Amino acid sequence: MERPSPAVQDYLKAVYRLSEDVDGPVTSSQVAESLGVTAPSASNMLRKLEQMGYIEGGGRQGVTLTEAGRAGALEVVRLHRLIETFLASTLGMSWDEVHREAEVLEHHVSGALAERIAEALGHPERDPHGDPIPTQAGALPADALSVLWDLPEGTAAVVRRCDDRDPELLRFLAGVGLVPDAEVEVASRGPFGGPLTVTVSGGPAVEVPPDAARAVHVEL
Repeated sequence: MERPSPAVQDYLKAVYRLSEDVDGPVTSSQVAESLGVTAPSASNMLRKLEQMGYIEGGGRQGVTLTEAGRAGALEVVRLHRLIETFLASTLGMSWDEVHREAEVLEHHVSGALAERIAEALGHPERDPHGDPIPTQAGALPADALSVLWDLPEGTAAVVRRCDDRDPELLRFLAGVGLVPDAEVEVASRGPFGGPLTVTVSGGPAVEVPPDAARAVHVEL
């Protein structure tokens, strides 16, 4: 099957990622906000995706990916995360740089080249941010993770992945040591939605703003 156009790939990936966040159908307004386009543009493209057999549903109830749509989304997600891993491990780029570059390159790397990259990297299971990399067959392990912000005081956990869309946030997380595989313990919670105070890998206590704590996903 011919690979979808870059625009279609972007929409499939957006619907896939949003469906993970909301755990259900995705609305056109959510897609528009995610991609930074107008609501009418998102609605028009979603209608095209439905005609192509990639999504089903629509209207106020939202849309879901069909089997073909999920396969297309996971293909571009796999390319994206393999490219991020290659840029970080082979070219030495920092984890706050690789997402933006992968957003461009993912549309221009062939499936054959992607498999050569995967082989050269030893078939990695996760990207630099801890996100799981789908297999060539489209399998993706399920993560039973918690959000750092939701943990009560005294809870210990291990960081497994961090949201990758904000470079400044990633630089902050790296600066305080909140990276995949780091051990973290919640020391206290600030009043009125204040910062979370945590210790990372047995180091000194650091304050983590709410938005940053919500971007860190941990395993208890």
